Formats: sequence, structure tokens, C-alpha cells
Amino acid sequence: MNQPEGDQARVQELARRLDEVCRRLDETRDFAKFTQSANVLETARRLMALPGGVAAVYERIGDLADAGIFSGSDWEFPQNLRPAAAANTLKLARDHTLVLECLSELHLAAIAREELSSDRIEADEARAFLAQVLALNLRLVFGQLDEAERVRLGRNAEMVQQHQRFVAEQIGYGEIIEKLIAEIWRILAQRPIDTSHVQEMVTRVAVYLASEDPGLPANRASGAERLISALYGPTRGCREDPGLEVYENRLTGMDETALRDEALGFGRAMHDTGLVSPYHAVFLRWILDQSPDLVPAALGLSSTGTEALACYRELIHVLIDEAVWPETAHAIYGLAGMLERGVLYHAPIGPALWRQIHLQLCPEAESLLGGTDANAHPSGRVRLLSGLVTMLGLPRGIGQGDNPTCQAARALSLWSSNDPDYLLQVVAWASRDNDVQSYFEGKSLSSAQLLQTQPATTFTDVDPVSAVTVPHLDAIYNEMGRLCIGRSEDPHRWVNPEFHGWWVGRGFAIAVNVTTGMLHDFDTFVRRFYACYHPLYNGNNPVIHSQPAGVAVTDITARFVGWHAISIERVGYDPEGIIRVYFFNPNNDSTQDWGNGVMVATEGNGERYGESSLPVEQFVSRLYIYHFDPRDEASQANVPADAVARIEELARASWAADR
Repeated sequence: MNQPEGDQARVQELARRLDEVCRRLDETRDFAKFTQSANVLETARRLMALPGGVAAVYERIGDLADAGIFSGSDWEFPQNLRPAAAANTLKLARDHTLVLECLSELHLAAIAREELSSDRIEADEARAFLAQVLALNLRLVFGQLDEAERVRLGRNAEMVQQHQRFVAEQIGYGEIIEKLIAEIWRILAQRPIDTSHVQEMVTRVAVYLASEDPGLPANRASGAERLISALYGPTRGCREDPGLEVYENRLTGMDETALRDEALGFGRAMHDTGLVSPYHAVFLRWILDQSPDLVPAALGLSSTGTEALACYRELIHVLIDEAVWPETAHAIYGLAGMLERGVLYHAPIGPALWRQIHLQLCPEAESLLGGTDANAHPSGRVRLLSGLVTMLGLPRGIGQGDNPTCQAARALSLWSSNDPDYLLQVVAWASRDNDVQSYFEGKSLSSAQLLQTQPATTFTDVDPVSAVTVPHLDAIYNEMGRLCIGRSEDPHRWVNPEFHGWWVGRGFAIAVNVTTGMLHDFDTFVRRFYACYHPLYNGNNPVIHSQPAGVAVTDITARFVGWHAISIERVGYDPEGIIRVYFFNPNNDSTQDWGNGVMVATEGNGERYGESSLPVEQFVSRLYIYHFDPRDEASQANVPADAVARIEELARASWAADR
């Protein structure tokens, strides 16, 4: 992609400025270099934040090192640096310390490529060091940031990601390829709706393995081959990635047995990986007319899904015809999930989907979906329809992107799980009318009116449904919070039930005093959670409807980062017999280290796709608000005092340290 002229001019201007401040630093005597280094670091930061800026700094890294930018700092002695510390610096440090780390890694990259020499570290040592840093920070190289990283990095987030990708390109992806493959599988285990960044990662792996000397043993490449084939050649008919047009022509020459093998192959690859090949879309559209009896096999349906398809065959065929294209192939996985969930048996869903199929989008929705070109393919209407089908099939695959919109993302997931016809209504309002209607304690709220004073933000890193609805949902949620100003308690007490739905418990528990921010009656907070949610203390009653809750997010050092919206899905035994809380986290990647041994898991402990989980004590130690139905609360829950004490100790050793 060509760099915009404005960015090019800005890069050139800042590069000249960096040359000037570097010259001044070089002319400054050693004992006074700190007086000039701040100007160098700030200029380098601003330059690296621009597209192409990291490369411009890299061209000057030798001059910066010779001028003494590392003098008197830990980075002056690269042989003493530790990869884990460097990786944490990139995620936790701020401004000049962060920039020094970035410059140090660019310096080491130049040494690793033997473009610069050093008497303190060899090229191979520099390469090995950078490979370990990249492996520890794979999300900064390829993925989307989690809540802690997004808050900590702030304005430097884009700069750090661009920097890490540049370093990876300099030393080669071969240094981190095995960890990258494992990272892809870890992310896919969460079955995200937006798989664009995962597909980019798979493509990079494919390009690397196609090189003359990939250096990866065959037995270690098996996981990569499954990913690559799932995306680019999941069946015999398209194994060598012949191109969509060639593949479609091949279908006309296949007999019934070959076509069935193709259908089974596509279904198997999709459910195995969570990836959907563009060839799958070509095949599904082709058999719709030629061999419709193969649709269940191509979708990988069980008897449950097959029965739902038989009941709503016409609707499903129209959805495929309208929403499934090579560019929107992931909708196939959503369609399969929707059928398996039995969503269509809910009476309003079929008519609402028919409405969405024929819906004419307003110009504002078209713009939020990326443009208003009526001839674009697929159109905004098609992308929105495919995204809606995917959301109905993967309600816990929703991510908030790199945006502070966890409340709206959680709402979409809750509606998809608990109230799918309301989700469809919200999408219709937002996409057709550019106005979502809601009520707060009897007061009518119009997002269109609210957005006149709260300009909508365009989100480019979220699924189509989120892109269209979240600006409206944010406006309504913020207004509900404003209407609670002056009340003595946390506004979530009133906002969450009004915003999400009737099934949100009207009971409300909070771990802190709203006025002082200090822990308040924490013992009762913990005991009530057990009495409402823990199966051994609440009469073994399951969670009926997913419930909104809030956690105190902490980073890898257990330091408080901020409040974050989640939903409690269920509580029960994991395969090892440990009681765990399974919850939905609208973050893009829910496998997180919250410090002090609290590691949020997304697989291996009985999690369903898209769920996170923690042992109950660890979960409650990070919980700060939750809803419950007072009528369901067990009245005689005898919660052990030592369990309450352990939970409070975990809380006070992390987010509640000063509370």
C-alpha cells in the first residue's frame, strides 16, 4: 500500500529534525548528554508513530548509537539485557523509556543483520535476543491488544506494533515461526468472529514455509499445514490453491462421490480450525443449485443442525445466496452455529431475518461499513447480513477491537445468547433508520438525537454488526449513565438491567464504596456471590441467563489497570474436578495473565468456544460488581471463612492493594 503524501512529508520533516537533534547530541559532552537526549527520544517517538517512520529511524540507528543515545543507561550494555524484561518494557513502560527500548531493538536488529558491528554482542546473540522478545510479544507483532496493553500503551500502541513488525521483518519470521503457529491455534480456540488478523498470520506462515529453506522440521509443521490447508486448500479439488474460477470449473466435472468428499472435507476443515476457505463459499453456492442435499455435509452439521435446516430450508438457501461469498466465507461457520444452536426455532427469528435480507441500508450505515459505492461487492448490506448470521452462530466470538467499547460488545453477545430477536431489532434500527430506540426508567432515548451532540466514532477493526450498532449503543449507554448522576451508588445498578434486558438480576453487589473507592463489606460481597452462583452453596442452581458483571483488570504484575465489562456464563466443575467460573470477555484475546498466578484460560478446562475461565476463588478476587436475583439467593449458604480470607488476600495483593 502506498504511503499517503501527507504522511511521507511528515516522515521526511521529522527525519530531518531527528538528524538535527542527533547532531546536537553527538556534539554534547558525555556528562551533559541527558540534556539533549529527551529531544532525540521525543522526535524518534513521533517519527516511529507514522507509517514508514520506524524504517526511517532504523536508517539512522547507527548515528544515534554513536551520538550516545544509550550512554549511561542499561541499554548501553546489550550483553546484559534480558528478553523477558525487554518484552515487559514494551508493554508496561511509558514514553522515553519505551522509546529507548525500541531504539535498542532497532540497534540489535542492525547488528543481527551485520549492518552494524559491536564489541559487546555478536550478531547471532542479537538475533537470538530479538527472537525471544518477539516470541514473548506475538500479539504486538500480529494480533490485537488486550485491555491492559491498550491502557498501558495509550498513544504509543500503534508505534509499538509497527516497531515490532519491522523488527520481525528484519530478523525473519523463521526465528519465531513455531511460537507463531501455537499462537494462531490458541486464538482460534476462542472462535473469534473477526478472523482477518488470524488469516494474515496464517498467510505469513504459508509464505515462510514455501521458502526454499524454511528450517522447520516436518513433524513441527503439521499444525501449520492444517491451518494453511484449511484456508487455501481444504479438499482434494482445491488442494494446490488453483484459484476460485478454476475450482468452480472443476466442480462441473465431479461425480456424486467426489462432490460428497468435497462437502465432507470442507465441513471437517472448518470445524477443526475455525477458519473458512473462500473455496468453501464457491462450493456451497454451487451445490445450492446443483446438489442441495450436500448442504448439511458442507456445513458439517449434526442431526440437530440438519433438522433445523430441513425446517427452514428456503430461508437458509436464501441466506447462503445473499450472504455467502468468497469475501464473506466466515459466515458459513456462523450459519452452521446458528443451525446447531436452534436459534431459528425462536418464532421471531425467521421473519426478522427475512426483513434483514430485504433491508435497504441508510447512507450512515453504508458509510460505517466502509463506503457508499452501490456497485461495490460485496455490498454493505451483504457484509452486514453475513456478519449478523455469524454473530447469531458465534455469540461469544465478538471482540471490541482496539476500542474502549466493552459495554456495547458485551451487550451484543448477551443479546445473541439470551435475546436474539432483540439483537435483530437493534441491527434493523441502526442499519435502516440510523436510530436505536431505548428506554431508561420510562424515559425514551433516541440514539440519533444523542449522536447530534455525541459524534459517532467509526470503528475499522470490528465485525460488521459492531461497526453499525456500537456507535448507537455507546450513545445510549453513556446517556443512561448521565441520567444516574447524583445517585449515591454505582450507576451500573440501574443501567445494566435497563440496557441489557429483563433477565438481568435486579440484585446488585459491589465490592467498593462508590464515594471513597475503598473496599467495602467485602466479606458479604464474596459470601453473596457463593450463595447466588456457586453450585455447592446455591442449591446447585445453574446460571439461566448470562449475567453482566465487572472485573478489576490487572496486568502481569497484578497492578490495577481499570474496570472491565464481562458476563458470567456458568459455574461448574472442570475436567479436574475444580469449580470454575466460565465467563465471556469482550476483549479480542481472552487468554490473559492478571498477575500473582491468576492466568485466564480459554481452553483445556472445559471451556466452550469463546469462554474464558478461572477457578472460582481467583475469579471472585478480581470481581468488583455483579447482578443476581434476590429471590434465588440461598439463605443458609455456609461459606467457609478460610475461602473468603483467601479471596480477600488475592484482591488486596492486586487491584485492592491501596483500597
